[in-house]
Amino acid sequence: MPLGLIALAIGGFGIGLTEFVIMGLLPEVAADFGVTEAAAGWFISGYALAVVVGALGLTAATTRLPRKPVLMGLLVLFIAGNAISALAPTYELMMTGRIIAALCHGAFFGIGSVVAAGLVSPEKAAGAIAIMFTGLTVANVLGVPFGTFLGQEFGWRSTFWAISAIGVLALVGIALLVPNPRTDGTAPSLRRELTAFRSGQVWLSLTVTVLGFGGMFGAFTYIAYTLTEVSGFASSAVPWLLVLFGAGLVVGNWIGGRLADRSIDGTLLGFIAALLVVLTLFAWLAPSPAATIVLLTLMGGFGFGTVPALQSRVMRYADHAPTLASGANIAAFNLGNALGAWAGGATIAAGLGYTSPIWVGAIITAAALLVMVVARAAARRTRVADRADAPAPEHLDDARAAASVA
Repeated sequence: MPLGLIALAIGGFGIGLTEFVIMGLLPEVAADFGVTEAAAGWFISGYALAVVVGALGLTAATTRLPRKPVLMGLLVLFIAGNAISALAPTYELMMTGRIIAALCHGAFFGIGSVVAAGLVSPEKAAGAIAIMFTGLTVANVLGVPFGTFLGQEFGWRSTFWAISAIGVLALVGIALLVPNPRTDGTAPSLRRELTAFRSGQVWLSLTVTVLGFGGMFGAFTYIAYTLTEVSGFASSAVPWLLVLFGAGLVVGNWIGGRLADRSIDGTLLGFIAALLVVLTLFAWLAPSPAATIVLLTLMGGFGFGTVPALQSRVMRYADHAPTLASGANIAAFNLGNALGAWAGGATIAAGLGYTSPIWVGAIITAAALLVMVVARAAARRTRVADRADAPAPEHLDDARAAASVA
């Protein structure tokens, strides 16, 4: 395994920690700045919106630049944003630090996916992308509980200093371990990158990403209420149950990457269908603590197991210009998060109960499965048409014979 993938995974770990650890520190942060819980919640919402902006804007702005220096520059931005958060004397400056750190998120994973795929042979590209995203999943399993503990023991600012140090480690690792990517002699350009969006398959892939992740996060955003109010767990058990969910993320990401190297579309169809079954069973069996433990873990596994295949698919159909399309797919993940959170919250506000977000997640996931079926069928029709248009072998032989006579 190329050591550069480890450096990319460390960067992904730090970025994932920045995104998720604030959830465990909101009470301390809100009390320090003297704001309401809802106002502190904007540190999460503002971050997500900035990810979408950065995934598209920064990726587009850096298209003509070499990818390794761009990744290093993004990590400098990440370090600066977290240092500002650690030092921030006011709510406004803290929000500024969150936004600065978030701007690098989408561009880092979008460009990093292209770099990771280039470090290995084409048939191992999805597995390489999965290794980079392992940093994000490990951030959920180990980083967030540790970061929350650190912030509660030594003050929430200490967590952001620790994240800044992780950013420095990733920066050094990329500088030393990630080679400058080989080029094919074609100068990159924004116009060339934009041509990727002429592909209907790219748009279908982005749609599956939005709906697939929207389904999982529709169920997950309000999972603490489901666990305590429906399944009957004590609030003190919620962090440990979320560790199980995070373990499912790690395993699903690894298996999904391995399987996607064999068949991207087959993996997506299988995992999305399995996620639909899991969410349906979860919504039905949530009152059972034992079933909840199993299904929560499976939800993480099948939900995040789609990530390597989703990222690989959009890059495959934008192979001539994958960087901006890859960044757009990271934006699509976050749009899916927002969609799922909004839809789940709407059902709770309507008085439909704490299992209603899971039902909504299942419905959104069913839509993702339908779009994926359409996308695969369209891709097969295109392949059949291409084979039909290709010259028959005997025609090729005749052409070669005529050329030799000439």
